[in-house]
Amino acid sequence: MSSSSSFEKRKAAAMAAMSMASTDKSPKGSIDTPIIPLLDSINSHPSFFTTSSCSGRISILSTPAADAAPKKKSRGGAWLFISHSPADPASVTDLLFRDPPKPTTHADLTFRFEPFILAVECRDLDLAQRLVSIAVASGFRESGISSASKRVIVGIRCSIRLEVPLGRVGGFWCRRSMLGFWWGLRMRRWKVQRNRKLNELKHLWRNKRSGEKDKAKCGFSYITSHGNAGGLGAHDCSISVSKLVTIGEQVEKIFLWGHSVSILDDKHHSKALIFGGFGGFGRHARRNYTMLLDTQSGLLEAANFESCPSPRMGHTSSVVGDLVFVIGGRGDPLKILNDVWMLDVDENEWRLLECAGSVFPPRHRHAAAVAGSKIFIFGGLNNVTIFASMYVLDTESLRWNEVTVQGEWPTARHSHAMVSNGSQLFMFGGYDGEKALDDLYSFNIRTYLWKKEKTVGRIPRERFSHSMFIYKNYLGIIGGCPVRQHYQEMALLDMQSGIWKHVMLNSAMSYLFVRSSANVVGDDLVMIGGGAACYAFGAKFSEPMKMNLLQLLSANALLASSGMMDKHGIHKAEGHSKDNDGSMLGLSESSETLTESSNLNETHDGIPELSGRKCWVLQLERKHGKKGKDILKKFGWLDLGRKVYSCENGTHISLPVTGKFCAIFLKHELDRKHEFLGANNHLQEPVVAEKFSMEDISSETALNHLFSFGGSFCTDEVAHVRSSPKSPHMVMSEAVGPLIKKWGLPTNLMEQIPTRWERLGDIVVLPASSFKDPAWASIENELWPAIAKSLRTSRLARQGRIAPTGTRDSTLEILVGDNGWVHHRENGILYSFDATKCMFSWGNLSEKLRMSNLDCGDEVIVDLFAGIGYFVLPFLVGAKAKLVYACEWNPHAVDALRHNIQANSVADRCVVLEGDNRVVAPKGVAHRVCLGLLPSSQNSWLTAVRALRVEGGMLHVHENVKDSEEGLWSEHLAKSIHDLAKSEGFCWEVAVEHVERVKWYGPRIRHLVADVRCKQLQI
Repeated sequence: MSSSSSFEKRKAAAMAAMSMASTDKSPKGSIDTPIIPLLDSINSHPSFFTTSSCSGRISILSTPAADAAPKKKSRGGAWLFISHSPADPASVTDLLFRDPPKPTTHADLTFRFEPFILAVECRDLDLAQRLVSIAVASGFRESGISSASKRVIVGIRCSIRLEVPLGRVGGFWCRRSMLGFWWGLRMRRWKVQRNRKLNELKHLWRNKRSGEKDKAKCGFSYITSHGNAGGLGAHDCSISVSKLVTIGEQVEKIFLWGHSVSILDDKHHSKALIFGGFGGFGRHARRNYTMLLDTQSGLLEAANFESCPSPRMGHTSSVVGDLVFVIGGRGDPLKILNDVWMLDVDENEWRLLECAGSVFPPRHRHAAAVAGSKIFIFGGLNNVTIFASMYVLDTESLRWNEVTVQGEWPTARHSHAMVSNGSQLFMFGGYDGEKALDDLYSFNIRTYLWKKEKTVGRIPRERFSHSMFIYKNYLGIIGGCPVRQHYQEMALLDMQSGIWKHVMLNSAMSYLFVRSSANVVGDDLVMIGGGAACYAFGAKFSEPMKMNLLQLLSANALLASSGMMDKHGIHKAEGHSKDNDGSMLGLSESSETLTESSNLNETHDGIPELSGRKCWVLQLERKHGKKGKDILKKFGWLDLGRKVYSCENGTHISLPVTGKFCAIFLKHELDRKHEFLGANNHLQEPVVAEKFSMEDISSETALNHLFSFGGSFCTDEVAHVRSSPKSPHMVMSEAVGPLIKKWGLPTNLMEQIPTRWERLGDIVVLPASSFKDPAWASIENELWPAIAKSLRTSRLARQGRIAPTGTRDSTLEILVGDNGWVHHRENGILYSFDATKCMFSWGNLSEKLRMSNLDCGDEVIVDLFAGIGYFVLPFLVGAKAKLVYACEWNPHAVDALRHNIQANSVADRCVVLEGDNRVVAPKGVAHRVCLGLLPSSQNSWLTAVRALRVEGGMLHVHENVKDSEEGLWSEHLAKSIHDLAKSEGFCWEVAVEHVERVKWYGPRIRHLVADVRCKQLQI
């Protein structure tokens, strides 16, 4: 049975049950009257129905006291009072104080307030996402999708639940007057909040429904009875999304939304300056720290300032020359800001500016764009006020000016996006308080006039909290709300032709580009931050991502040649007016667009209709399939989102084509159909040369070749959609799930499937916490090979805790494979070791790279904790050390170390000293000593001092330190080294020159490396 028919049956049964006169299953036995109009409205929609509801209730519950109840999870209880509408305080106080319950047993009394809650089943996940966005916008901020497997259920709720203990039967904890006053206050607030939020929800729902009807009249369906989103046509091409791997500071520091990102130019051109936002490492909060991310190397650094703006989110940051301006934002729900801060990049200083001119009202979620020395601000939000005003800040005179309303002025909105291009500003989308918007406006900074743009092709869906960018001649839109589950795409507008193109984002990783930032750095689109909060899934943050936009241009995926567009009627050249910068001012009223001129939803003398609901294919004989596919791919006419497949008993090939190809066909060939169209819509053209070059072929010649192949242009009845790439976690879950079902194991074991793992060479290493339940052991003979196969590895292992011995042995367990010997290459260095006997740290990558970049050509170095060569090899291979003494007492690590110095051809400059470094380490020879032991190397500090030359040298001291005690540890370290040196007869000046923050070792515990300079004093 199809999911659609199952949905219809469940809805019919639910509606029948609601209409029956008998009581329902709730304790009250009937539906709450205040919400019946809302339920009727939702249930009238063919793609939704309500499954349970409550308008809110207040109650007093009597439960057996913990010391009197039997030992079981539920203690039972009885309702002393319950009401689904505001109750008179006197009736409650009389119940408790005039006729109190008889104290037959020890019972606890609790006042409970439970707010409105509604469960709605949706036809599909996409519709559920839309309903959640309506609910959240109405104030029910804890709404979310509570079920998405067999049935898609949305829970609409808020977080004002309250439980207050009143005491025990016969002994209350408050006076009657106080309870009456408190009860009355709570009832008044409940009534106001319930009415306001329910009215907002009903208002938004009605607007959505009326919006659907209006759009349906135009041939564009917003939500159909089958729940498909209108306008989701085929993608013109695809682009790969890759994770931007960071080093240095914890990447969780930029797990933010509502932040701002500025790209610093010239010498800082590849660095992104990230400020503010909500999230960050540890407990999520509004932030005011500044981070610098090198988008090329991935180095993430913290920028420290004496003073800086207060914590905020929803602000804007704009770059003018070497200055960064941060404007407005929200400090907390009651603190909306209008301050202007300036960061001088050269001076490395934040300054609070005092601006003259017009009064700039406080706001957040506004949009800003820079043109010359001016910053243009439009829209924004301040509590319930949504702005439609525009202000300009002259950064030279520091004066605000409000722009006079003229032209096609946009409506009020917040959470929109705006970018500048030459003498134009472009603004798209936003939220007007009732609905998301899908309009595109341009603003001319010379005439100060707004204009609503008219474009060609499938416009991007309505959205807010999205991002915009400019790349070459294209305006891009990505992300935003409402979030689509099935389609992740980028919309690109050719600003010369006014045509929209849509690009599929290919990635096995999960990302949520909501309230994120999109910045073009060179040919890369860098996405930083973004996310959302949902009561069902918790807070979700996106890692930094990167897309190379050259993928689009090099594959000719966006547009064919401009000559093709002119000849085949995609647009009329006279329909565009351009300024001196060549940027698009919009299509004029007389411009011909696809929808206006072609009337694509109608049938043209036998040509099939072209609606957003249908997909199209070009059918060719199999012998012409390869050439036809090559032509379609070259000009971006092949729909990469669907599969090529055989038809007509294998004699023909169906090639999925894009909406662009359909438009070319309908616009260009319609006028010539009587000359070139035969029966069954077969394309017929004069025979052309059989041999041709794909490199030099023009678009018109390519079309003629397709005609000569005798192709048929028809509806794709199969619509083989390419499957989205699956994450390794999903693949593993699909491999393990059948085993659990086969052997009848508890389904909650699936929670122990890890989401992250490491690779050591060709060994996949699962975390120690995975598959720990003893039940897994009963199927391990099938389990481990299935997991190895799903991860495409021949060797599988599980990590154990590092043995708490002096030699720090590994406890890695090999699950699939013969042995644990691996070869791992890092920073150009080969590390080989037995992973079951030697530990290997991934988190020290940045520190090993730092040591490798030192200039140690004339230095002798002593490594007191050499291991398999973690720092010995960077010193020898990268830093070109003259000689390294490597001390290590783990015999397994010593074997690997000897192998590694041979494999990296540095054995002639390394002396391996096996044993306790306090015994075997040399004395008085080192320019530099490495103490790479965690959690502390303090027991070898004296050994390190003795290893240095009389003249002193450098110590690299590793330690795990509480983040709040970093300064104290540095002082303690310097004093301790000084005292140890003095005890050995050295007269040294000791100073901590630098503290490197390598990684977070645990909650609020940092792995630090202090560079301690020891310098002999002249006496």
